[in-house]
Amino acid sequence: MKKHRTMIGTVIAVILTILLLNPKWLPLSQQTRDKLGDLEKSYFLIERSGRITVAHLLTLLLMICLLWLISMVFRVIIQYFSQKSLRSQTIASLAAGAFHYLIVIIGAVWGLAILGVNTTAVLAGVGIIGLILGFGAQSLIEDIITGAFIIFEGQYVIGDIIILDEFRGIVRNIGVRTTTIEDAGGNLKVVNNSDIRNFQNRSRNSSLAICEVSVAYDTDLKKLDQVMAEGLPRMYEAHKDLYKAVPIFRGVIALADSGVNLRITAEVKEEDVFVAQRQLNRDVWALFTEKDIEIPFPQVVVHRD
Repeated sequence: MKKHRTMIGTVIAVILTILLLNPKWLPLSQQTRDKLGDLEKSYFLIERSGRITVAHLLTLLLMICLLWLISMVFRVIIQYFSQKSLRSQTIASLAAGAFHYLIVIIGAVWGLAILGVNTTAVLAGVGIIGLILGFGAQSLIEDIITGAFIIFEGQYVIGDIIILDEFRGIVRNIGVRTTTIEDAGGNLKVVNNSDIRNFQNRSRNSSLAICEVSVAYDTDLKKLDQVMAEGLPRMYEAHKDLYKAVPIFRGVIALADSGVNLRITAEVKEEDVFVAQRQLNRDVWALFTEKDIEIPFPQVVVHRD
């Protein structure tokens, strides 16, 4: 019902607008029509210098085609420069968004001029309207300024992995107002640029895949050191696509209830950290199984009286 009322109201508004813009269709006196024209010229900036003809529409179509071609050329140039680096891709993304808004504004003003609207008065009123809207659009302005600082300071670029409010993902787009982040599951998070605070950029430095494993208390640690010295280089040779260097045996990190806890780490790229960690766990387990090194697990001992 509400949808129908909205549709009926829209149709009525369109009909009234058409009638008022063409007062000759209304049963009004000539004096009233002249007065209506003067008021429309003063408040709606409509100059009644003539009717909108086919020539007006064709000129409007030509203007749209010209702006479209300019937009396409700019997009090709942006795509060319964005292939050089992630930073250039980020700047290109912001420039494309800003250029889109600029084209829309130019098209609107140019189109009104073609249709006979007093664009000089429109542009003069933009400053006043902008001042009024500025008080209610502070967050929008803050988003735009923050986005510019993010790019020019190089805080992150498209392709970087960041953690924001416990959401970990890859930066897919940096726009004039928002940043889009995609997590490992393909979920997108769109955040206003001004809301991006206290984030971690995990792509600046290498990350660590960590494997923590226990061995029995009766394990010969000297033998274990030898096993690690021989086995870790083999892991690296088998998975150079994941490990950036030979994994490192960090030693004993805790004396737990069931065994001695050990830590092995591998330097990896941030985008590979989870895959590499799973592979490192598998490689360590396979190595311990091959060398008969016991990995203890909690057991329940029942004593019968």
